[in-house]
Amino acid sequence: MKKRKAILLIVAILSLTFLFAHENKVDVPASVALSAPPAPVQSVLPPVEPALTAEPEIVPLDGVKPDDAPEQEDEPSDPVAELVAEIVGSMTLREKICQMLIVTLDSIPGVSGSAVADEVTRAALERYPVGGFIHFSPNIVSSGQISSLNATLQEYSKVPLLLAVDEEGGRVARLRNSLRAHSVRAMLTYESDGESTAFDNAVILSNALKTHGFNTNFAPVADVWSNPANTAIGDRAYSRDFDSASELVAAAVRGFKESSIACSLKHFPGHGNTREDSHYSTAYVNRSLDELRDNELKPFAAGIAAGADMVMTGHLIVPEICELPATLSKVLITDVLRDELGFDGVVITDSLAMDAISRQFGAEFVAITAINAGVDILLMPINVDKTISALIAAVESGDILESLIDESVSRIIRLKITIGLY
Repeated sequence: MKKRKAILLIVAILSLTFLFAHENKVDVPASVALSAPPAPVQSVLPPVEPALTAEPEIVPLDGVKPDDAPEQEDEPSDPVAELVAEIVGSMTLREKICQMLIVTLDSIPGVSGSAVADEVTRAALERYPVGGFIHFSPNIVSSGQISSLNATLQEYSKVPLLLAVDEEGGRVARLRNSLRAHSVRAMLTYESDGESTAFDNAVILSNALKTHGFNTNFAPVADVWSNPANTAIGDRAYSRDFDSASELVAAAVRGFKESSIACSLKHFPGHGNTREDSHYSTAYVNRSLDELRDNELKPFAAGIAAGADMVMTGHLIVPEICELPATLSKVLITDVLRDELGFDGVVITDSLAMDAISRQFGAEFVAITAINAGVDILLMPINVDKTISALIAAVESGDILESLIDESVSRIIRLKITIGLY
């Protein structure tokens, strides 16, 4: 048995030796194979240096090599955004804050007249470069006079002005009542005439405005006369029905925009259901947010979708949402108007001289709180000097971020470009 195992072992060694020698093409003597383990085998081939291989050239199917392809162009620039940034960037903090004010002519310190612009007016505009003016009946004496006044104010201003008026038609129509510049009646009288009439009336109003040097109209009224006891709105509304008002307000916005007149939906979040008149007292909107969505906010949403340039806040308290008037409410302006309704245009207050705001709060508090709430333009602050000083101090102390001021002024300048003032 031992002999047999030895023979098998020898056969296995010989087989392995043969295979190894055959694989490496080396002749190994049998005696060596039988007497000792094989020595390391040196290859008979010269060593081969590894080749330095280049990446294969890839040529697209169209035959154009990557190096020959044109460079990818950057995203197209926005020339309006560039112009806005240039204009805003050239302003001082005081100049930017002044852009956020629309005032009456005689509210600027040093200006006493309301129907004529002279060198005193020019000097006052250099000290108070406001964003615009609103005119009332005392400013409008004749067709030639108001046209000349507006042209002169534009000439005196370094930055083009928003020249505004309340021209709704009916009882709130300065040019109609002073000059008979058109014959558009109160909007409610056209309630059943449809969208085409709402559009045409906006064009008629716009033409009267442009003829006299105006570029901004604080209209259309987006309030719905849902409370017959309400006297603040009444026939100023386009309808007593929220859905009908939405269609008519949107049509009016399209008419103003086609005419290149800046228009303003008012009075957010809706003044048509109040018992009180905010001109004379605090006014309350007794609705939940869900009820507002189903009712008062509909015409505002429709007007925003149609391209409204501005939304005017009402001095209206919605107790279920905020204890402050809408003009001062970040919840209503930023959360609801900006974020929920998607409005990125100019937010302007109603007149800050109205009793609902001026009798309740100081000028400084109103200015700072309104801007922090999301307002872009303060309309008719009761004290221009105090308002400017308060806002400058608030920015310098950090109570208002200057970036917030820049955002507001950028919206204002963009609006002025959009309606052709640049």
